[in-house]
Amino acid sequence: MTRAPLVAGNWKMNGRLAMVQELATALRPAVPERVEVALCPPYPYLPALGEALAGSALALGAQDLCDHEDGAFTGEVSAEMLLEFGCRFVIVGHSERREHYGEDDDQVASKFLRARQAGLTPILCLGESLRQREAEETDQVVVRQLMAVVEAAGVEALGHAVLAYEPVWAIGTGLTATPEQAQAVHAGLRAAVADHDADIAARLRILYGGSVKADNAAPLFAQPDIDGGLIGGASLKAEEFIAICRAAG
Repeated sequence: MTRAPLVAGNWKMNGRLAMVQELATALRPAVPERVEVALCPPYPYLPALGEALAGSALALGAQDLCDHEDGAFTGEVSAEMLLEFGCRFVIVGHSERREHYGEDDDQVASKFLRARQAGLTPILCLGESLRQREAEETDQVVVRQLMAVVEAAGVEALGHAVLAYEPVWAIGTGLTATPEQAQAVHAGLRAAVADHDADIAARLRILYGGSVKADNAAPLFAQPDIDGGLIGGASLKAEEFIAICRAAG
């Protein structure tokens, strides 16, 4: 089955307001039509970026959300708020949220479920540490993370979601999984979903997110189970991000 490639840019806590318009202006005419592209800026820049992307095919996304709809949760942002600013995607369970803010599998599953209930498309991040890879626990870890969501939301919810495999040891380190290493994990994740629903597994987009750059994107995206990328630092550089998007097409 042909799956439309998706490249999502995660700006993390980077950028300034002036950069929003500059990057949007550069990207709008340059990204290939056959590739779906989403940009996930910090919360304060969602309105400006949404306005800058208006009328284009580029989608808006957020980097996180609260697992509650409303309430006394100081500092949090709900799915409904994100929708009001035009978000279609939201990143859930990024390794930096798991590592620095203590989000466990249950909380990630709760956020995933909240995103789906509100109508957002979650980009569910899964990945192992260097210690876990060296201990040959990669498949065990990522499938455990995935099954926490399946148990909470049902496999049907994956029909309206995206997975992103992000080896923690390759994020921001300059290290990258080889195309063969990444493909093996992606194939294992698809097989785990297929055990519950083969049709959903065949349609499910699985992105790679571990120090993807213009010079390594093509061989990664050429793998049969890699359907695009979740891009960090390179998404802040227009020429490099455009090159990555073109490699996906």
